[in-house]
Order: sequence, then structure tokens, then C-alpha cells
Amino acid sequence: MSALHLHCKMLFDSTSLTPRTQQTLIAENGVLTYVGPTAQAPTPQPGDTLVDASEHFVMPGLVDVHTHLAFGNAQSEEDIDLWTSDEFRALRGMFFAQHVLAAGVTSMVCPGDSGQLSISVRNAINAGLFDGPRVAASSRVITNRQSLNDWFPSRVGAPEFFTARLVTSRSEAIAEIRTQAKDGVDLIKIAMDGTHRRPDGSIIAAFTADETKEMVEEAHRLGCKVATHAYGREAVLYAAKAGVDLVFHAFYMDDDCIEALLDAGSILAPTMTFPQNTVDFCQPHDPAVTTGYAGYCARTLEVGSAVLRRAKAAGVPFACGSDSGFAVTPYGEWHARELELLVKRIGFTPAEALYAATNVGARCMPKGDTLGSLAVGKQADFLVLDSSPLDDIRVLQDRSRFKAVYKAGQPVNLSRSPYNPKQVSDFNSLKWTDLYTRDRVAQLGKWTV
Repeated sequence: MSALHLHCKMLFDSTSLTPRTQQTLIAENGVLTYVGPTAQAPTPQPGDTLVDASEHFVMPGLVDVHTHLAFGNAQSEEDIDLWTSDEFRALRGMFFAQHVLAAGVTSMVCPGDSGQLSISVRNAINAGLFDGPRVAASSRVITNRQSLNDWFPSRVGAPEFFTARLVTSRSEAIAEIRTQAKDGVDLIKIAMDGTHRRPDGSIIAAFTADETKEMVEEAHRLGCKVATHAYGREAVLYAAKAGVDLVFHAFYMDDDCIEALLDAGSILAPTMTFPQNTVDFCQPHDPAVTTGYAGYCARTLEVGSAVLRRAKAAGVPFACGSDSGFAVTPYGEWHARELELLVKRIGFTPAEALYAATNVGARCMPKGDTLGSLAVGKQADFLVLDSSPLDDIRVLQDRSRFKAVYKAGQPVNLSRSPYNPKQVSDFNSLKWTDLYTRDRVAQLGKWTV
């Protein structure tokens, strides 16, 4: 079979933080067989494909460890859970997976899902039926009373079709983990806390330390990684001490949590993109603003940035996640903003941010040892850019800078099909965003006595 030969001006291979100049990549059957100086590269053979990127920057494909294919760019929790079937979500998820790939994300973790959506998308991509990123698949988030996904009123209950599995006992939790493992997930996600707080303002973990440990041990016994939503100190500490693989957020952790994360070797993905986009992009009439949620996001980022800087200084490994799938983080748009925020808020160098978004993120993927860096024996997943993100990390958010995206040594189609949100995700029946009393209407200048 013919080989791909690509010559580039600068290569960031993510085996270290140091880029190299005048390098050549050679890939056969989707795997890199040579990565090194162009002057020493093997001579192309008849039939080989030659790509001249001699003026371009090459790096591994991005790994987004926090993309919700089930959510469909949702505007609300109702949008996520009420208006679409699992079957439609799966078709929609396959469509949007292609948008994710075109944004330079060659691998993604789907932490928390709808039924077997990401399992099905992963399998369809692996079978060659559709183009898309490599997928670490999960299923419904394991949630408890008052944790993140327990948003239905008690009188309604927890419908089967929603994107979490409410467990109310240890036996239910273990049974759900075993079911998901049987169905073929790569990852179990646990909602370790939500918005429930003590009078002093501290966030209460949804599971005890012992319950968390039991769930994590069972998932690991069955060969699955474990990720957790954890904002508060208690949730992060319980998750780390249980040996969780991937912790999201951790904005309200403390130094004891940092020590526990280090002891466990857990990866931290703060996922600042979602709250930062909420702060930066929401309009005055958006409920996120009128309810005070955007203000909460701003405070959380300020508090969280300080402790995240301490975690970085201590040596906790960081990965990049965007929380794509919401209206404020649409698929294919903001996957690389997390790198910018690692630089601006946490003090990463651009090279460290690239390493987090490639090498570290790959550790969360199935066969992660074959991903995340460009070296002989690794998968030929890489980006070709017309300028260097080491000079400006925001380059990765500029679609015009992408000259090519390669997955398994094959170029990806960077065009994206348009869609109508009203037919894809925005199914809410909300008609008004204000209460039109006589006083309010008069204030708007629309009515007088």
C-alpha cells in the first residue's frame, strides 16, 4: 500500500514541549513509520503520496475530553431530555461528530450520554460507515438525589429516556455499572455533586466516600475508566481518593484535593470554556443573565482559577474539555478555547496547553497509548496549520488557519453541512421571556393608561 510523506516547516510532536523544524512524517496504513528530519527521511516510492507543508505547522489532532453528543446544542435541560428520542439523538450525534472532527478534534470523550448513543456512533465510525473522531463512549450519567442530573421534580420521577440513571442504593449503582460495561462503554461517568449546599455555602457530595470507592472499584474491575462531575471540595476529594481517572471542573477544591489527585494520578479537566462562554457571550435577556447564573459562572471562574493554578504548580496533569453540546458551546466551534483559557487563566505556556490537549487527553481514550503524540507506531492523526499556535494559541480557534486535518493518515473533509436549529435541537415551546404586567409594558413604552 502507498505511503503518505508530509514535509513540514515546524513539528510539535507532543512527546515533549519543544518543537522541531524541517521534519517529515511518513504514514502507512494509518500508522506513523517515520518521524524525523527531512534530510534523513526515506525516499518516497512510486505511488506514494507527497504532501508539501514546508511552510506549515504540524501537531497532533486535538483530544476533547468533554463533548456531549447527546445534547444537540441544547438551550435548556428540557431541550436535553424531553423533546427527542434516543434514536433521533443518535442520528443527530453522528451528524455533529463530523462537525467536531472538522474542527481538528480527532479524538473525543463523550462523558454522559443517552442510552447507547456514543457507543453506536463510535461503532459506526470504527466500522467505516461514517467519518468522525475516535470516540471514548459512555452511557447515562450515574446520579443520586440532589446531584447534577437530578433536575426532575420528585413528583415527576426519573424517566427512562433521560440522560442519567438515578440510583438510590449501592446495589442499583453497581448494577448500572455492570449493565453499561456489558453494553460496551469505555467510560463510566458519576455526577458527584450538584447545587445542593450546606448553610456555610459548601457543596455537598451526592455520594459518600465509601459509595464512591465501591463504584470506582467495580468500574475498574470491569475494564472501564471513570470520570466525575465534581465542583466542590467534598466531591473532588472523594473522587480522587477512590482513584477516579478523570475529574471535571474542581473549581471549589482545596489543597487536600490537589494532594489526593496527585496520589491517585487522576487527570483534571476544568472545562472552563462553558462558564467563560456564558460570561462572555450571553445577552441581557438570556435567562443565564436574568437568573444570575452568568454571575455565578464569573465568580466560579475567579475562585477556581486560583486553585487550578496551585494544582498546575503541584504537577496535576491537565486535559482539555469544552463541554460542547450546549447552545453556548455548539459542536465544532469552541473545542480549542480551553487551550486559550489554560494559558490566560492558569498560566500554561502555549506548548503546555498543546501537550494537555493532545498527549494528556489521549490517556483518557481507548488505546490511548497509540494517540496524542506523533511518533513511530502512533496513529497518524494530525493537524496542518498555516501559523503556529505556539506564537498565538488562538490560532486553533480560527478555521481559516486549518490547511488540513488528518485522521489515520487520511485527509478529513473540512466542510460542514448547515442545519436549522429549530429542526435539530431548539424544540422548547417557550413563547415569552418576560412577565408583561401593566407596569412592565408601560416601562417598555408599549402601553399607557
